[in-house]
Amino acid sequence: MRRLDALHLEHPFMGARMLRDQLNREGFTVGRKHVGTLMKRMGIEALYRKLGISKKHPGHDVYPYLLRRLTINRVNQVWALDTTYIPMANGFVFLTAVVDWASRKVLAATVAITLEACHAVDVRQEAFTRHGQKRL
Repeated sequence: MRRLDALHLEHPFMGARMLRDQLNREGFTVGRKHVGTLMKRMGIEALYRKLGISKKHPGHDVYPYLLRRLTINRVNQVWALDTTYIPMANGFVFLTAVVDWASRKVLAATVAITLEACHAVDVRQEAFTRHGQKRL
């Protein structure tokens, strides 16, 4: 179980089959079902994209996609702000970044241990300060 826990921390995407194969390569003779049972007992599971995460809620408004017919052909025309999580040994950290769509350049980014709106506001303000609207 100690080795299983260490492998899970090193490779959180591994499921019972991959962990079984890795343990067998290391000399532990163990089956997939036993690894799955130990994973359940330890409270660990493989990190993977879950199904149905993009289904709309009936009570939520649907806003139009304003960039559908827009040709993006120059820098500073369209920016995107995205927040993603990065799994760590004891939880998650959140990466928030502002990206220029034309150049694919990261204009500003921050890493935080909490998912709060203030981080998005701060990184957006930093991007405006560094790369804000330039006079033509």
